[in-house]
Amino acid sequence: QVHLVESGGGLVQPGGSLRLSCAASESILSFNVMGWYRQAPGKERELVATITRGGYSNYADSMKGRCTISRDNAKDTMYLQMNSLKAEDTAVYYCNAKEPLLKRDYWGQGTQVTVSS
Repeated sequence: QVHLVESGGGLVQPGGSLRLSCAASESILSFNVMGWYRQAPGKERELVATITRGGYSNYADSMKGRCTISRDNAKDTMYLQMNSLKAEDTAVYYCNAKEPLLKRDYWGQGTQVTVSS
């Protein structure tokens, strides 16, 4: 069982920034794709951004230009830098790690991000 632990969430004012971290209990090179998802109250979980083992990144349209996903393979940690945050970015943010060929799919417990003045 792989453990993914998110951190870095909190309360931030509109226009502010946050950096989320996701620390894995094993080498993140084990996973072809890692990503961040979020779920707001009363809504379905949605994609924020993904990054492949090779470093290729993909972003939801709502977050393009406002966030950057990255991974530090040496630290087995993935990051999400979010800028120009809006109230509608308020949600629980989840870390995900996948290796489809081995049918491995893991989720973290989530970290709350609240954007409010």
